Amino acid sequence: MNKLTLQTVGKAITHDSAEMHVSGSAHYIDDIAEPAGTLHVAPGLSDIAKGILKSVNLEAVRSAPGVVAVLSAKDIPGKNDCSPGFGGDPIFADKEIKFHGQVIFAVVATSRDQARRATRLARIEIEGETPNVQVEDGIQSGETVLDDYTFIRGDAPGLIEQANSAISGTITVGGQEHFYLETQISFAVPGENRTMKVYCSTQHPTEVQHLVARTLGQPDASIVCECRRMGGGFGGKESQAAQWACIAALASRVTGLPAKMRLDRDDDMVVTGKRHDFLVEYSASHDDKGVVEAIDLELNGRCGHSADVSLGINDRAMFHSDNSYFYPNLRIHSRRIKTDTVSNTAFRGFGGPQGMVFAERMMDQLAIKLGKDPLAIRKRNFYSKGRDVTPYGQKVRDNVIRQLVAELEKSSDYKNRRRQIAKFNRKSRFLKKGISLNPIKFGIAFTLMHLNQAGSLVHVYTDGSVQVNHGGTEMGQGLNLKVAQVVAEEFGIDVSQVQITATSTEKVPNTTPTAASSGSDLNGMASKKAAEKIKKRMVDLAARLFQADRKAIRFINGKVELGDREISFAELANQCFIERVQLSATGYYATPKLTWERETVSGKAFLYFAYGASCSEVTIDTLTGEMKVDRVDILHDVGSSINPAIDIGQIEGGFVQGMGWLTTEELVYDSDGRLSTHAPSTYKIPTCSDVPADFRTALFASKGNKANTIYRSKAVGEPPLMLALSVFSAIFHALASINPGKVPDLDTPATPEAILRAVDGMNATGK
Repeated sequence: MNKLTLQTVGKAITHDSAEMHVSGSAHYIDDIAEPAGTLHVAPGLSDIAKGILKSVNLEAVRSAPGVVAVLSAKDIPGKNDCSPGFGGDPIFADKEIKFHGQVIFAVVATSRDQARRATRLARIEIEGETPNVQVEDGIQSGETVLDDYTFIRGDAPGLIEQANSAISGTITVGGQEHFYLETQISFAVPGENRTMKVYCSTQHPTEVQHLVARTLGQPDASIVCECRRMGGGFGGKESQAAQWACIAALASRVTGLPAKMRLDRDDDMVVTGKRHDFLVEYSASHDDKGVVEAIDLELNGRCGHSADVSLGINDRAMFHSDNSYFYPNLRIHSRRIKTDTVSNTAFRGFGGPQGMVFAERMMDQLAIKLGKDPLAIRKRNFYSKGRDVTPYGQKVRDNVIRQLVAELEKSSDYKNRRRQIAKFNRKSRFLKKGISLNPIKFGIAFTLMHLNQAGSLVHVYTDGSVQVNHGGTEMGQGLNLKVAQVVAEEFGIDVSQVQITATSTEKVPNTTPTAASSGSDLNGMASKKAAEKIKKRMVDLAARLFQADRKAIRFINGKVELGDREISFAELANQCFIERVQLSATGYYATPKLTWERETVSGKAFLYFAYGASCSEVTIDTLTGEMKVDRVDILHDVGSSINPAIDIGQIEGGFVQGMGWLTTEELVYDSDGRLSTHAPSTYKIPTCSDVPADFRTALFASKGNKANTIYRSKAVGEPPLMLALSVFSAIFHALASINPGKVPDLDTPATPEAILRAVDGMNATGK
């Protein structure tokens, strides 16, 4: 369909919950009216990171004011595990303690305050052991949560060893706390005949349904999980929302009353997983122009005590360690390191950002060694014709990175600004500026093949209004609005006539997580297919009743054109009811042409790639380590945008979140495995003042996604986060100006302390 013929899709329509968000009237789980007798649940946590659970005395807890019940592993009628797949994630610790903050018991009381106070009265004896906390500890122990995995093409180690020109390096890539505004929360309400409805702030309602049922020892069909919206997720509510739902459901089953569990912010930060931090070691050979000939890469991801979703995350770090660059020969090796800490989990980008940090560091290092502009080195290594096969064997067929980067280079005035910055740095003793223009290429699809599917349920009512329920979850990203636009487009009605209802497992079963940037691709297409079924029935009836040519019937502007006459959409809907024509349909979509086989490292892992580029300019103070982002220019490829306003919001929000990960958000654990940065007072997310005042965002002019996606759009949830790599590279450039030819030693996050350490290293003698 030509974009010019579209009525609703492609329009910059305001987020459907925007007014409710700013007015405080949007309903989240804690806003649901509590039935009489609702109880509140609080977790009892381990203060030791590793050890044997010797004794648990909960008598004082049980007799505390307001306490109705105290739950532990022995109270679970089903299975004591809330793992998304591999096992090893007990709901309650039973015999051993695996990380600091592990849940040992839970208190059910008449108020949340009483429940939390009662947890302090427990007497717990643990025979402590020395924990492995940092990734280096895990490497030394040799323990992993999953088997190693490797991509190989050619003899990279041998070529590097024999090469005339080679580089090597090590970089530590920090983790990141999700810091969603709404902490983990679940509210379980019992029904008749042992049924239960669980309201959960989750990206994966079906997984919550399944795990709650398994915990209670019941069939999935007896449990309904519903999610109207989340106050942010970012991956942190993909697999790790389930534990709290299981505990709330268990409390409800034991007491026979509704039970709510909402984590305190500090507890939430302590007991939930983060973005995986990595220790990256690499070497590479290159020619005299900086074109990479071979890479040998070790990706050591700190997974925590169990696998959680670490298989896919560490795999995706490998998938994206090429970013936008072709490596003729390669060895990319991944180790999934076990530590005695909370299991790290999904986070926006799902391992991709960590892999790209390596790629961008290598390009910056090559540029310094050769005395060249890093952008020139990046361009020489871009995928191109004949150099277009990824490390995992997929051919890059939709490459627009050269054109996109060229446009941004011109619109950002990159070359002139780089010259001006060089002049500034020569004259300025203490303040140094840096600039960098970095590309991104991000694959879109779940690499776990069976997750690439979605369902939808659409109802048309006799007044012409439409209700849609799909399997995706709304976490502020605008998914519901995009789906509403798709359905409105199909029926030719205003988007205000389309109501998206809360995601519920009793309406659309067997859903997959809203993750991997595939929410709109999957649920938009499923909803379109459902609407198409209903529309076909309506067209059939209109053609019969009004003797109209089927080809001449058009749904537009709330009307149905029937050749030389028209009726309203509502009139036709009502006529369908009178004529006994079904106005309800399900839609189903499975992503086509995906053939990835992990065991053989072959096939097509992604349906398509999303591309983008950003140019960032920064100033650092070499006396204090302070850094300021002066200007950001972004050009991002979203194909044919379903909603440009939503997409630009996602791009800017993702960039700022990525900037926080790379510059200010530092997770600090002590030697006993305790998280020291477990509150806003000690963990610094970006604030309004950190957003650059000069922030220019544009959508790449595209003819549409070559893949047959919903209205030729492209995913936009995760890729923009990695655009923030230009900030990290710009800091690197500023540091490099202190001692030209010397490579700065800078890890992520580039906090003021890290920048000061790098400054000291640059001022030290030697190169």
